Amino acid sequence: MSTYTLHTPETAPDEAKEILAGAKKTMGFVPNLYATMAQSPELLKSYKYLADSFASNSLNADERNVVWLVINYENNCHYCVPAHTGIAKSQGVSDDIINAIRDGKTIPNAKLEALAEFTRQMLNQRGVVTDEQVQALFAHGYDNTTVLDVILGLAHKTLSNYTNHVANTPVDEAFSKFAWTKPDAK
Repeated sequence: MSTYTLHTPETAPDEAKEILAGAKKTMGFVPNLYATMAQSPELLKSYKYLADSFASNSLNADERNVVWLVINYENNCHYCVPAHTGIAKSQGVSDDIINAIRDGKTIPNAKLEALAEFTRQMLNQRGVVTDEQVQALFAHGYDNTTVLDVILGLAHKTLSNYTNHVANTPVDEAFSKFAWTKPDAK
């Protein structure tokens, strides 16, 4: 398998240097995902744009983190599950919600579980969901905007999950305490 360079603001291609420097300033470190993606500045720029867009969509913090974590779980992403566990905790998401997703169990909140199930369906059915599946989501107070925001989340996490799979991106020290291995299927 090919190895990927973990770039720094100093070693990255010119078009990626500013994003890496900004991450270091904002977060105190360059996440290994960014460091890996920097090899393709267009990928890194696209990922950052989608991350910023998803962070300002119609979903609240609990809902955004449910979408992220479910996608990461379903895609078996060794890097993103720990990273988004740390992010969810920093955004005040309940451990009950986080642990249910990490453990492949039902979320103890019917509305969030409906969102999680719809996200799984969108991912596993490659966007071909039934009217009944959409209506099940809508029955919990969601709407067409939610459907589109889930699609945005899928696009965002596809870039990171796939990158982490091919690059075997090392989990950052900041998230290593949330290391994760996918439990046996439900």
